[in-house]
Amino acid sequence: MAVLSALEPKKVFEYFEKLCSVPHGSGNTKQISDLCVGFAKELGLSYRQDASNNLIIWKAGTPGYEEDTPVILQGHMDMVCAKTEDCEKDMTKEGLDLDTDGEWIWAKKTSLGADNGIAVAMILAILADDTLAHPPLEAVFTVDEETGMDGAAALDCSDLKGQLLLNLDSEEEGVFTVSCAGGLRLDGLLPCRMEPLTGETGYAVTISGLQGGHSGGEIHTGRASANQLAGRVLYSALERIPGLRAAGFQGGRFDNVICPWNQVKAAVPAGQETAFEDFIREFDAVLKNEYAGCDAGVTLSCEKTALEGALSGEDTLRILRTLVALPQGVQAMSTDFPGLVQTSLNLGVMRMEETGLHITLSIRSCIASQKEMVCQRVKAILAMGGGTSTVHGDYPGWQYAKESTMRERLLAVYRELSGKEGVIDATHGGLECGLFIEKIPGLDAVSLGADLQDIHSPRERLSVPSTERVYRLVCEFLRRR
Repeated sequence: MAVLSALEPKKVFEYFEKLCSVPHGSGNTKQISDLCVGFAKELGLSYRQDASNNLIIWKAGTPGYEEDTPVILQGHMDMVCAKTEDCEKDMTKEGLDLDTDGEWIWAKKTSLGADNGIAVAMILAILADDTLAHPPLEAVFTVDEETGMDGAAALDCSDLKGQLLLNLDSEEEGVFTVSCAGGLRLDGLLPCRMEPLTGETGYAVTISGLQGGHSGGEIHTGRASANQLAGRVLYSALERIPGLRAAGFQGGRFDNVICPWNQVKAAVPAGQETAFEDFIREFDAVLKNEYAGCDAGVTLSCEKTALEGALSGEDTLRILRTLVALPQGVQAMSTDFPGLVQTSLNLGVMRMEETGLHITLSIRSCIASQKEMVCQRVKAILAMGGGTSTVHGDYPGWQYAKESTMRERLLAVYRELSGKEGVIDATHGGLECGLFIEKIPGLDAVSLGADLQDIHSPRERLSVPSTERVYRLVCEFLRRR
């Protein structure tokens, strides 16, 4: 029996469960795209699937609505595949294990991917509903949104006729997003080579117990980045124990996730083992004190381990200085939207390979020039550290439009259905609306969604009653002229 079969709206959760049954992490979207093509065929609807696995499905307007302006309904098919340390699931090959208490839905030991699978499920349910009155619909399902919006950037929009875009990629019911930050991904390389040990003792130092989270949605909370702490911990250890050498870094899988775990390896000079272990215990207390209010679970620990080699003293110092110099987190707050982060960056990925230390950062800002400024700063720091950098996935922000007929219509419907006033907001997270507005002149866009918690993490939760209310809102918006 399906886990979500008792939940309403029945068709929405039926589609959502089917989508969750196949792997669909960013860069691994062929199977879910084909699954959605299958749904289009079952419904007898025309579609176009492109080489990137983006998908557009068309449905004609119902009687009396045939000549109305089409509405574009949009969401992305890919998800961030996060899992607990003890989870053995291969998320590149296996679907999710869903569970629910009737109020919330989650996946066991993994992220849920309701960002943005629930949008795809809602849109499919609307396309399948022959009782719903609506204008012509253009359902747009994109790929690889989480890794730089590559799908939306590659999508040919020439056959889209809609002038209203309803993006369903927001995470708070009653909040209507009308502006977002632009962003980019920066990959850096700090070249270095391993050299033989000279009698040192190897240690693995683990930074764990952090909450992590979305670098757009939670960057303002002050949560610790294990990747940033990794450089700080070893640099501080080097100040205490001269001659210490770095031997490895490993943390994070996604540039847009605040890294919750990192393991660094170090070669400690003979006779300094006790001093190093004492330092780790002391610094564990330092971190617990610093992050007591926002990441109280932070833990710093170490254990002896075998090493095949370590970096030279010169490379160790150069790389640790570079890591300590790299900024992390909020860089500026918005003056237009009080409380909104304007500019930030996140060191999401760090790994040691034969060629050196590879890092990946997500840089965001609603002001294009500040995004470029932070990018320049990171490039300069890496260059001074003897490294190189490349930029990928540069996507535009979405500028607030003072006039929006669609926004006013949505607010009116929400007010009538809920008895509450909707909140107009901007987000520091990235949305694909900016790309569609660039491609379709005159497009009027709004983003909304059901309540989600802790996206991009194994703690991700989707509210069932909120999903029902948001689905009803979207259907009522489509029904009204």
